[in-house]
This record gives sequence, C-alpha cells and structure tokens, in this order.
Amino acid sequence: MADMRTPLNRVRGLGAARGGTEHFWRQRLTAVSNLPLILFFMGFVMAYSGAPFEEVRAAIASPVVALLIGFAFVSVLYHMRLGMQVIIEDYVHDQGWKVALIILNTFFPIVVGAIALLSLLKIVFGA
Repeated sequence: MADMRTPLNRVRGLGAARGGTEHFWRQRLTAVSNLPLILFFMGFVMAYSGAPFEEVRAAIASPVVALLIGFAFVSVLYHMRLGMQVIIEDYVHDQGWKVALIILNTFFPIVVGAIALLSLLKIVFGA
C-alpha cells in the first residue's frame, strides 16, 4: 500500500497527534464524576440551608463530607478547564489571543481551586 503522507511528514515522522482522544475521554470522565459529586453538594446545601454556622461547620468537618466537596471542586474546575480549552481552540483565530487565553485558562482553575481548597481546609480544621 502506498504511503499517503506528505514528504515533509515522512521526514519528520509525525502522525496523528492523538491528543484529541485523550482530551475527549478526560472531559467525559469528569462529566460522569461531576454528576454524583454535584448531586451530593446540592443535597448538602439544601439539607443545611438556614442551619446555624456551627452546625454546618461541624458537618463539613466530617472527613467524608470534606473529601467529597474537595473532589467536587477539583473535578468541576478541571472539567471547566477542558471545556474552555476546546472553545478557545475552536473559536479564537488570532494566535496571540489564543495563546494568552489558553495560559489564562490554565492558571484560572488553579487559583480558584487553591482558594476553594484552602477555604475548605480552614473550615475543616477550624482555623
């Protein structure tokens, strides 16, 4: 069978990037993990709506609750990053803006996640 690659591609030895499939599956995996985590978080918020601060803090201080809320933060922020990356790559055509937005898209979830997890830890440990 004839090699259908261009001469430049044969010299470089480059094939498919294979990054799209991994990105696709990561986005689907985070979507699946978000479903029970967000349902738990919404149920928790509804159950403790209007409760005194100390009661809510005691409930969040439970290791299982704190862990599930922490997982929800991380999963939602990572899913958001993946989705925004696709939007930026598909709809931003200026290369300079695209690079700047992808950089911001990488660091924004890190900053928000760090603040959220630090706040959760402060509640859990009562600082």
